[in-house]
Amino acid sequence: MNERILVAEDDAAILTGVADLLESEGYTVETVRDGLAALELFHSARPDLVLLDVMMPRMNGYDVCRAIRREDGLTPVLMLTAKGREIDKVVGLELGADDYIVKPFGMAELLARVRSALRRGALSKREPPEDSDTDPAYAFGDVAVDFGSMTGRKGKIPFSLTPKEVALLRFLMEREGKVVSRNMLLDEVWGIECDVTTRTVDQHVVRLRQKIEDDPAKPRFLLTVHGAGYRFSRNG
Repeated sequence: MNERILVAEDDAAILTGVADLLESEGYTVETVRDGLAALELFHSARPDLVLLDVMMPRMNGYDVCRAIRREDGLTPVLMLTAKGREIDKVVGLELGADDYIVKPFGMAELLARVRSALRRGALSKREPPEDSDTDPAYAFGDVAVDFGSMTGRKGKIPFSLTPKEVALLRFLMEREGKVVSRNMLLDEVWGIECDVTTRTVDQHVVRLRQKIEDDPAKPRFLLTVHGAGYRFSRNG
């Protein structure tokens, strides 16, 4: 195991409890109690996963997540949010967080989320093998996608996919030709039901287009249906 986890939480009791639990499971844990220290430690320690509280002194979890995502799109970031604070979840997802855990949380749930995120993170950092046999069902144009390894290839250029990009692209491809609303994508892909205006889906579509489209400004495969949502077309 020996994966390194950075935990940023200003509540001393929660921080100690989470650190003790993770260490008992064999993880190497680095802890900090403010956002600026979290960002500094992220740069020096290069953890395999980051657990971020939203409300911290000096720099909040949102700003830390935003700074991390400017330079690293693959390391899993899990946000710790207050119970009932739906807006915390939405903002965190918009900034690139992979998942959120609502306080108070059970230790079994925390471990399950951490293990799942670490598995996805490890897969997303793998380079696609040159001779990868990609399921033809997930090939279109000059693009081939292997959802199992979270990788793809456009022509001869390989690319990696984040866990949410995999889930989003697969969801749309499996409903080829159908218009899927942003609210449905938030519900089914992100597991969040809310009426808060969010650009989370749009931002992920933009990043996917940069990987699979010849001209992201004039997409052939991931199409916008104005006022309705998105539609995948294999024969763009």
